[in-house]
Amino acid sequence: MFGTSLRVWLAVLGVVAGIATLLALALAMLSGAALGLPLVWLLIAAGVAFPALSLAVLWRHSQSLRRPLSRVVTALNRTAQGDLDSDPKLGNLPESHALRTALDSVRMSLKESQVSRDYLDGLLTGMSEAILVVDGDGRIERVNAAATAMLDYATEALLGMSIDAIMLDAEDQPPGADAVSRPREGVFRRRDGTHTCVSYTVSAIRNDRGPGLSLLYAAQNIDDRKKVEQRIRYLARTDALTKIANRMQFQHLLQQSIARAKRSRQYLGLLYLDVDRFKDINDTFGHAAGDTSLEVFSRRITDVMPEGAIPGRLAGDEFSILLSPCDNLEKVIEQAANVGGKILRAVGKPFEVQGEEIFMTTSVGIAIYPRDGDNVVDLLRKADAALYQAKKAGGNCIEFYSHHMNTAAEERLMLKNKLRRAFERDELRLHYQPKYDLRSGRISGAEALVRWDLPKRGLVFPSDFIPLAEETNLILQIGDWVLNRVCSDYRDWQRFVPSPCRVSVNLSLRQLQQQKFLEGVRSAFRTHGISPTCLELEITETTLMEDTDRTIRILDALYGMGLHLAIDDFGTGYSSLSALQQFPISTLKIDQSFIRDVTVDRDNAAIVKTIIQMAHSLKLEVVAEGVESQDQLMFLRNQRCDMAQGHLFGDPMTADDFCALLVAEAEGSGRYQALFG
Repeated sequence: MFGTSLRVWLAVLGVVAGIATLLALALAMLSGAALGLPLVWLLIAAGVAFPALSLAVLWRHSQSLRRPLSRVVTALNRTAQGDLDSDPKLGNLPESHALRTALDSVRMSLKESQVSRDYLDGLLTGMSEAILVVDGDGRIERVNAAATAMLDYATEALLGMSIDAIMLDAEDQPPGADAVSRPREGVFRRRDGTHTCVSYTVSAIRNDRGPGLSLLYAAQNIDDRKKVEQRIRYLARTDALTKIANRMQFQHLLQQSIARAKRSRQYLGLLYLDVDRFKDINDTFGHAAGDTSLEVFSRRITDVMPEGAIPGRLAGDEFSILLSPCDNLEKVIEQAANVGGKILRAVGKPFEVQGEEIFMTTSVGIAIYPRDGDNVVDLLRKADAALYQAKKAGGNCIEFYSHHMNTAAEERLMLKNKLRRAFERDELRLHYQPKYDLRSGRISGAEALVRWDLPKRGLVFPSDFIPLAEETNLILQIGDWVLNRVCSDYRDWQRFVPSPCRVSVNLSLRQLQQQKFLEGVRSAFRTHGISPTCLELEITETTLMEDTDRTIRILDALYGMGLHLAIDDFGTGYSSLSALQQFPISTLKIDQSFIRDVTVDRDNAAIVKTIIQMAHSLKLEVVAEGVESQDQLMFLRNQRCDMAQGHLFGDPMTADDFCALLVAEAEGSGRYQALFG
């Protein structure tokens, strides 16, 4: 910069010197001074040469500045086009250095802005969410790759398009400047006209190019989620096997139909059906054949039901059909009877499963709204009561509900419905009835007895709900629950009594028929850390003789695990003691019906005496059930019966009370020792 100023000043001085020389010559000539001709020409030449040389220097200097400036302009134009690295070749002039510094500063700022913009573009491009920026007029002004892929449009086609052309079913108006964005759901229309469900947010952003606000839409494709939700709703409402409405959905539809019928004062017919002796199909041909039979049953009843009727599977082999509303009672009764007759004929046709010909029949119970009930619960209960009457009549027939029908059938359905919820509501209880050794008078064992603590009714005993559990297959859940609860209680007792007595658990035929029954038993012992020798399984004679070969294999496996096995309610079945020798049985329990009159009935006394003698000859221990008096106890002791249980020794008790009984006996203060004095 200093060199440039010096050259400019020297050029100016040269011009001034030339002008001064010419002025001096002119003054000399005017004053008449005698100057020689050579001197005059010399002065004229100097006066002209100095300015000319100075002007030449200035012109050359201007040219040296003009080229760098031109190159700077060119470099700036190329920089504006995105070339941030080319060398403008400004030379080595001091001014060129200043220009280069300024240009480099501009380029550095532009590079930083470019990096930020590229980073932002990379973020938008890499986002899985579709991003659309919409101006104040609702026109799309920017999109990312995810948006073009979702909508199947090219970027150029989307720019300038109205957001309303692609967005359908938006929930509400876009937010204002201060609105907090929240997830919404809507539908995008693709280029081919198909629709895509989206979850999106809308955010307001400032627009520096205009007075209004721009909106940023961030959308995700939720088509898969919607399909999953639809599938879940379908599964929640539809029976997986028969593909008709399940119990929950059928009751919901029945409730809606009752509400409509009530408003229009119409009548409804409700048919309640089940397969006669369906258990025999399962037991004979297997559960796969049973499932196929239910599919055939469902298809046949839906094929013959009238248009507008609603079928549903309520549980197991129980189905229901709700008929379309009718304007008068006689018409709905006639319609229900006709449909019931068609169902009987359709179901009764034979069909083949796994090469075997199967015959099915069904029983039908019918209730009419509002004659028999004006709500879902009452109507189903009355229809089931009619079904129960049809089955009592031998099955394969139709019964309309009548007020003269046995109310026990209604009670039965109420219990069945509530039993399904007993597990969810933790209403099952386990009590223990002690067994006493008749020689020592000490506790030798206990029988686990399940009770149902039904709200507003109290304890329901097994005789009232176990048959219902057998019908609905809930007996399997109850059996598993009892076994695991006994193991858990036994583990707790061991903290107070080192060696609690052996506990008996009742075993049903349905449990024995389970494919994975043995695996479930082993799992219960492993889970609770209990030895199988601590438990005894009680099996009725009927269960033993149902499928002898298979039962023997299962009982041998249980015996091999260390479990004790007992015959429950002996004397009520059709087996003999000699027939029982093939089973690994160690204990025989005499049914309480023989014990009840043993002191007043000679025949009963003789039977009990014979059973005890024969059992001992087979090396079996004998337990007498239902001992309620001191006289019965004395008789059994005289006949050398091994153990006894019954109300003489108190009612069945909770696990805590039984543990307290064990502790008291261990401390020498047994509650019932006086009975054996």
